[in-house]
Amino acid sequence: MVYVTEVVILAKVVIPSLRIIQEAVLSDAEWIRSWYEQLDLLDDKRMNAVCHDQLNHNRMGSSFNKKDRLREFTPGQLVLEQIFPYQDKAKGNFSSNWQSLYMVHLVLTGGALILAEMDGEIWPKHINPDAIKRYYV
Repeated sequence: MVYVTEVVILAKVVIPSLRIIQEAVLSDAEWIRSWYEQLDLLDDKRMNAVCHDQLNHNRMGSSFNKKDRLREFTPGQLVLEQIFPYQDKAKGNFSSNWQSLYMVHLVLTGGALILAEMDGEIWPKHINPDAIKRYYV
């Protein structure tokens, strides 16, 4: 009860319940017809909601991915690896953001890279190409 009036749930307003029909004084045939019309409208509204959700998802994805660049590396290219702030090599604000020179040893199918140091020692772990930039000689 809110301010001495009875609360009506919105779902009951859209799809009339028996209490609302008794207040509106509808016949059984009119009530059944309106009930089926409301149920048909619910399916349409659900489909519209799904379509809008997919459109919004695609729109957000395209705006998120618009700055993505395709980076293709080939074995033998020289690259620099990014130093992330959580790594021990990050020394402060004025230190370099890139580690020393590496060479691409192998390019995996998903785009990941296996790097090798300049002396030929191969890294045991692969690295994401987003953390790599090409070094131009």
